[in-house]
Amino acid sequence: MGNTVVTFGEIMCRLASPDFLRLRQAREFEVTYAGAEASVAASICNFGGSARYVTALPKHALAEATMDTVRAVGIDTRFILRTDKGRLGLYFLETGANQRPSNVIYDRADSAIAITSADRYDWASIFEGACWLHLSGITPALSKNAAAATLVAAQKAKAAGCQVSIDLNFRGKLWKWDPPKTSRELAQETMRGILPFIDVVIANEEDCHDVLGIRAGDTDVHSGALDTARYPDVARQVVKQFPNIGKVAITLRESHSATHNNWGAMLYDAAKETPHFAPLDADGAYRPYEIRNIVDRVGGGDSFAGGLIFALTTPELGDPADAIRYAVAASCLKHSIKGDFNFSTRAEVEALMGGSASGRVVR
Repeated sequence: MGNTVVTFGEIMCRLASPDFLRLRQAREFEVTYAGAEASVAASICNFGGSARYVTALPKHALAEATMDTVRAVGIDTRFILRTDKGRLGLYFLETGANQRPSNVIYDRADSAIAITSADRYDWASIFEGACWLHLSGITPALSKNAAAATLVAAQKAKAAGCQVSIDLNFRGKLWKWDPPKTSRELAQETMRGILPFIDVVIANEEDCHDVLGIRAGDTDVHSGALDTARYPDVARQVVKQFPNIGKVAITLRESHSATHNNWGAMLYDAAKETPHFAPLDADGAYRPYEIRNIVDRVGGGDSFAGGLIFALTTPELGDPADAIRYAVAASCLKHSIKGDFNFSTRAEVEALMGGSASGRVVR
């Protein structure tokens, strides 16, 4: 078995209004290319790991630009399928500020990955030299074809001896391909078919509720304060429903405003029935990072997933307590970086883990 992390999912053209403008004000857009699973692969490569990205893209210049973006950070793109049908998905981003939240508009119907069947991918070759597959709940939300391909990817990865992780990532705007089922009904039905093949689940409290019907007591994620003592029980309920799951990571975001969040996470180790929180203060108590001037929070969860997978596949970082510290520090730094990708290095993440949080100029 090799050391390559494979990720599978859609990548899109991101069109962001500049300078905190509302979309209706914008007459030009900042163009980048990203998707959840590509962002995870980018993080792993930027930390010094090996990642392979699999998707389906049309045959035109914008798709070439998309591939150039992925290749630029060292991601293996050999198994990206080029199709004669389908389009490049788009999403429009309006970045929020203060009490105005960010907003996303999707335009991704009939994208190449949404209309491509699972049997078009060369799964045997995709998993050669691989040790891990990462998926998200976004791709199966796109279409019946994409949901089936996500399930097959998980099954083929397990057969190849890989660990498999999934970020539940509930997107209510996307789960529309099987009416009259509601978004939650369709998500729960589909994801429950995939989760028996998963080793590591990544989620936030809302995802656990929307996809699995599990809630952290009376916690309100919009109130700006979380009762962290309830989250180990959420993880235990996930493992009880799916005993194959060995680890559950739950991100803990306290949103005071669009530009001021507290950020941390918990990793539950099912084998030892032990929760690990990060970051911790000098006394070992949970104390989240306070991020007061968010530059771009889109991709924050993906940078967490990328950090966690990199740590769990790196021997000196693989202890659950160290892995969650690394993942949280990595995603904290991503909030200072424009675009979906986390361009932080391993050294920068480890410096933050060690307490270097002043932001002073490094000379």
